Amino acid sequence: MRIHIATDHAGLEFSTQLQHHLAGQGHDVVDHGPLEYEPLDDYPAFCIRAAQAVIADQEAGIDALGVVFGGSGNGEQISANKVRGIRAALVWSIATAELAREHNDANVIAIGARQHTFEEAASFIDRFVATPFSGEERHARRIAQIAAFERDGVLEPDPRAGAGRPDVLAAADSSFDPEAG
Repeated sequence: MRIHIATDHAGLEFSTQLQHHLAGQGHDVVDHGPLEYEPLDDYPAFCIRAAQAVIADQEAGIDALGVVFGGSGNGEQISANKVRGIRAALVWSIATAELAREHNDANVIAIGARQHTFEEAASFIDRFVATPFSGEERHARRIAQIAAFERDGVLEPDPRAGAGRPDVLAAADSSFDPEAG
């Protein structure tokens, strides 16, 4: 598997360790991050280049995934998600790493290098890389809806369109369930 990685100054030491870890497992690792520590560098270009490389490889038929990281992983995830075709997920546990692939067919994960030990983060990445997309119809359907919006702005019909908006908080008999997924 080819794995594209990117970071900024916040994850530079982590990046070096990660490259050795992944190469030791037989992965082809491509680094898109900085060459040296610069405390004022900016992550967007690094992460976007890694995400672009993931898409280019996937379109060429090469098995590829991406890992972007910085202090929190949030900005890195946002940056990667600006690339058409990228589904980047913020990962903070084994479960979120697995679900990112299994349910969302994520092709990039973002991790906060300042939020986890190297061992924790490496275990998240290992699980992400090892987990296949389930291919379940409901997940494929949802991913297709996201791709359609990304491609041409198409959304599923709004069930509230033309019906007015009921005030679910005011209705005593409301069936609104804020925890329903």
